[in-house]
Amino acid sequence: MSVSVKIGVLNVQGAVSEHVDHIKRVDAEPILVKHADDLIGLHGLIIPGGESTTIGKLIRKYGLFDPIIESAQQGMPIFGTCAGMILLAKQIEGHDEPHLALMDVVVNRNSFGRQRESFEADILIRGVSDNPFPAVFIRAPHVVNAGEQVDVLATLDEKIVAVQQGQLLASAFHPELTDDTRMHSYFKGLAIQYQSKS
Repeated sequence: MSVSVKIGVLNVQGAVSEHVDHIKRVDAEPILVKHADDLIGLHGLIIPGGESTTIGKLIRKYGLFDPIIESAQQGMPIFGTCAGMILLAKQIEGHDEPHLALMDVVVNRNSFGRQRESFEADILIRGVSDNPFPAVFIRAPHVVNAGEQVDVLATLDEKIVAVQQGQLLASAFHPELTDDTRMHSYFKGLAIQYQSKS
């Protein structure tokens, strides 16, 4: 009997239940993560959208800041969506301090406008989808600059909106807000690779 792939969802703010639903739909086991002990035994972690400054404060409050960084350094895959992308970035334009600073990218917050200017766009995501993916953008960031080790997976209007650096994955859009599970399926693949090594 195969051991299930356990994918955590950071449960401090944002679209948590939608990610949990998608994890179930790709036949992985969702685990809600609110404390450091919740990271034990995970094969991957999703940092959902929400408000990046608030999430940054809450992961410190709940003692998750250092354990998430340590988990990433040990090779655990992490997928940041929208605000999650901002949390992972090593630099945020116009801000002195980054948050987790795990990915070699510079991001611009709210580069696609305010919440009332949210929209959906069909984009191609290299390695993830042969057919267009229905990406939902809500006060979305974008990557201004990506380091040499970062693969650009998708762009929109010449702005970088999806990147991967090793086992770290980030999207400016919300893949959990559509019926399309291809991004979650792709991330599950990264989690399986990590599971096989651990």
